[in-house]
Amino acid sequence: MIAAPARTPLLEVQNVSRYFGSVIALQDISMTVYPGEVMCLLGDNGAGKSTLIKILSGVHRPSAGRYLVEGKEVAFDSPRDALNAGIATVYQDLAMIPLMSISRNFFLGSEPIIGWGPFRRFDVAYADRVTREELGKMGIQIRDTTQPVGTLSGGERQSVAIARAVYLGAKVLILDEPTAALGVKEAGIVLRYIALARARGLGVIFITHNIHHAYPIGDRFTLLNRGRSYGTFVKAEVRREEVVAMMAGGEDLETLTHELAEFARTDATAGAKLAEAAHEMAADTAELHIAPPADGAPPSA
Repeated sequence: MIAAPARTPLLEVQNVSRYFGSVIALQDISMTVYPGEVMCLLGDNGAGKSTLIKILSGVHRPSAGRYLVEGKEVAFDSPRDALNAGIATVYQDLAMIPLMSISRNFFLGSEPIIGWGPFRRFDVAYADRVTREELGKMGIQIRDTTQPVGTLSGGERQSVAIARAVYLGAKVLILDEPTAALGVKEAGIVLRYIALARARGLGVIFITHNIHHAYPIGDRFTLLNRGRSYGTFVKAEVRREEVVAMMAGGEDLETLTHELAEFARTDATAGAKLAEAAHEMAADTAELHIAPPADGAPPSA
């Protein structure tokens, strides 16, 4: 029997660490991303997610460890190097200009140009056509590509940013908290576009601290806590509740549970004592109550 050839990950980090002086932001993080899968990078605030994103997107170089793209070790000097290698990052602020049109934002930094010399200008017709076509491939229907992008909802802007990254040749799509500021309906729309990107063969890294958004769409989960990794888990191997416990830190969550139970017990005791004191005060007030004098009659001594 011939063994199936091993798949080469689109992106891989091996024992990556990042130090800022004496501060250890990341320690021995390993992770792989394959074509056509959603890798969820989970962790609470301060877990090290943002630092890892900056390493993957070329903002920082790792202090230790190896970074490989399609099996070849790389050392990016800038986010442009990462983008040229097919690694696109969509940050929370989306890097969009609200007052500019959808098509101008779609080609921001990669503008199509026509003309020559002093007559070179932005190719509006080409940009509008391509923007409409690419958004249509993602199932996004835009009434007018010349309308300001600021008129779109949060979910629609996220979708435009995802479609832009796919059009510019992304092989790996890194999404930084794409559903953080969205309502339930808009978050569902963004998750649908993530599924479409996966269906087109992209590797997606979905960074979030919301397990309720990550668990339905994720294929594998890498958990960070205080700069260290708890490991990578396949969806079939781990329950949602176990992921929540690991994200919060099992011991911390257990301590918090005991503290809340103790608070509830002491609060109930204090409430009972307060009710008893109020009852006694009401009884004393009734005994000391003096009826108001009749009209014209002097108050009793």
